Amino acid sequence: MNKKITSQFSLVIILALLFSFASAQVKPSPAQLAWHEMEFYLFAHFGPNTFTDLEWGHGDEKEEVFNPAKLDCNQWCRVAKAAGAKGIIITAKHHDGFCLWPSKFSKHTVRESKWKNGKGDVLKELSVACKKYGLKFGVYISPWDRNHPDYGTEKYNDVFVGMMKELFTNYGPITELWWDGANGEGPNGKKQVYDWKRFKETVRTLSPKTVVFSDIGPGIRWVGNENGVAGITNWNTLTIDGFEPGAKAPSTDTLNAGNAYGKYWIPAECDVSIRPGWFYHKAEDDKVKTPEQLFQLYEKSVGRGANLLLNVPPDGNGLITAFDSVALVGFKKLRDENFGTNIFKHADTYHLFGGILKKAPAVSDGNLQTGEKFTAVERESVGVEIKADKKVNCVVLYEDIKGGQNCSSFKLLLFNKMDELVKEIHGTTIGRKRILTFPAVDINSIELTIEGEHGATIIKEIEGYLINENLVEK
Repeated sequence: MNKKITSQFSLVIILALLFSFASAQVKPSPAQLAWHEMEFYLFAHFGPNTFTDLEWGHGDEKEEVFNPAKLDCNQWCRVAKAAGAKGIIITAKHHDGFCLWPSKFSKHTVRESKWKNGKGDVLKELSVACKKYGLKFGVYISPWDRNHPDYGTEKYNDVFVGMMKELFTNYGPITELWWDGANGEGPNGKKQVYDWKRFKETVRTLSPKTVVFSDIGPGIRWVGNENGVAGITNWNTLTIDGFEPGAKAPSTDTLNAGNAYGKYWIPAECDVSIRPGWFYHKAEDDKVKTPEQLFQLYEKSVGRGANLLLNVPPDGNGLITAFDSVALVGFKKLRDENFGTNIFKHADTYHLFGGILKKAPAVSDGNLQTGEKFTAVERESVGVEIKADKKVNCVVLYEDIKGGQNCSSFKLLLFNKMDELVKEIHGTTIGRKRILTFPAVDINSIELTIEGEHGATIIKEIEGYLINENLVEK
């Protein structure tokens, strides 16, 4: 290897490693690992608000207002597949209390509507369609209920638990359960004291493989905004002792970045709508995000180690509109085109540590099941080199997180064929996937140094791309 690989390396701070050793033991569960691999999936806000043109229903809407005459959950799934999404999460019960399934715990459901003469069941249709199309099925259920007469009393906790039991019994498997932390007044003017401990125990008992979302998990956390943007520093770990979903959650800054030494593995999910609102509004048909905007959201969510949950609301017919589907297909095309050719796949790769140079083919073999381990106690780097200069403006790094998230800071040096340093990039966390973009430069090698780590970092892959300059993260 030439002199580029032997450039100055940063020392690992041994005392910091010893102090933070315990943090490296915080690991994802198998269900959380599977969730990380999903990357991108759809949210479907659907209910009475779709027909009343509201975002938050009042709970007193007539059940007959819900009547999606052309509902086709197979169409939703076809759109999701065309977009490259891995699943769909449906708002089974929003704050207005209306249930998209005929719950025996409420009188404000599809059973009381005119849709299909009260015989319809949106959850059943979507869960069946997701199985048909190989998509994961998720359910949003708000504990706030502006309709239920028992809301604001201890009896309502029994109601909410009963509803969750119906969900898992009749519509599983449910990959993700989404809890909204909103807590307003019910029809009696009272607020509910949610029994979060009991809620969590119910899910754990009925469906232990379901990953639960809320501000503080326990499986996945809110990212702290509804813009679809994770922190530039994004830890998958979070300490939640003493916090609750909703008003008693950690600060949005903490949720956005996580805790470097957090006690629990609770990674961030970035929720954002393809439209200005969450429910369908005809007036927003011309305000759908463009494929380019969606691509940049992908860079700032998935590209920072989080997952992207993109809301695509069906209209009053019960269909995803052409405005949304065209944008989604365009988004998929941009990902395929721009991440289609990894310039560094099967390049020459080297691992330099303690003055010893060895080959490290795992970081350029295109296989995310292999990787190269940093010792965490020596000056070292990994280099990737091709024969001739090529234009690059995007580098993608993958960290193996099965054993925990370890990289806390890194340095990338980009060299050209003349051994000249043309670009230097410094970053903090990597996580499952880190996408770094910059103005295009001509290079033939990349050198990665892990400058700070909680434990032995494993890099699974280093990729290089030339993406459309208009897509470079702003």
